[in-house]
Amino acid sequence: MSDSAPSPRTPGRPREFDMGVVLDKAITVFSRLGYSATSVADLNDALGLTSGSIYKAFGDKRGVLMAALDRYVDRRTRRLDTLLAPARTGRDRVAAVLKSYAETSHGETGRTGCLVIGTLMEFAGSDPSLRERLTKILATHETRLLRFIREGQADGSIASAINPEVTARLLLCVLQGMRVLGKSGRKPADMAAICDDALRLLD
Repeated sequence: MSDSAPSPRTPGRPREFDMGVVLDKAITVFSRLGYSATSVADLNDALGLTSGSIYKAFGDKRGVLMAALDRYVDRRTRRLDTLLAPARTGRDRVAAVLKSYAETSHGETGRTGCLVIGTLMEFAGSDPSLRERLTKILATHETRLLRFIREGQADGSIASAINPEVTARLLLCVLQGMRVLGKSGRKPADMAAICDDALRLLD
């Protein structure tokens, strides 16, 4: 997704906002308040746009959420790729994933929460299409963990006796649990301790 909205090719007034900045603000307000509790007025205030501009750019409030989810996943993926770059073993890669989640599960960022989990909890029972989309995102995370565990078993950094599928699923629970726990305002040391214990699952 491009950070800047392209200039329209049809006649009319061009957009005068940075799409990436606007979506980052939408991520924050939806993560903090939830979709249902976020009014159009909340979006006006948070995004600094009129209702007309929002509807022209996104169609409706749900359109803002869909674009915000895409931006959120892309942003998180790019950050994780940076942390994974120096990793040399499967265990190092799992540790990098844990670190990525720990760093966003305390302080103000932790209290803001995870847009994916927050939205899934809100819509799991009422919006099948959105639930499916979010479930696929979590499945991608689980598949990545499974790959790292198998790589670690192959390179000797992770015990060969552990069940890779079950361990990947358990680690996914730890990761998402950290994001939920972070909403309560935890300290960095709390999250670091969780990461240390989670890595012992690989022994």
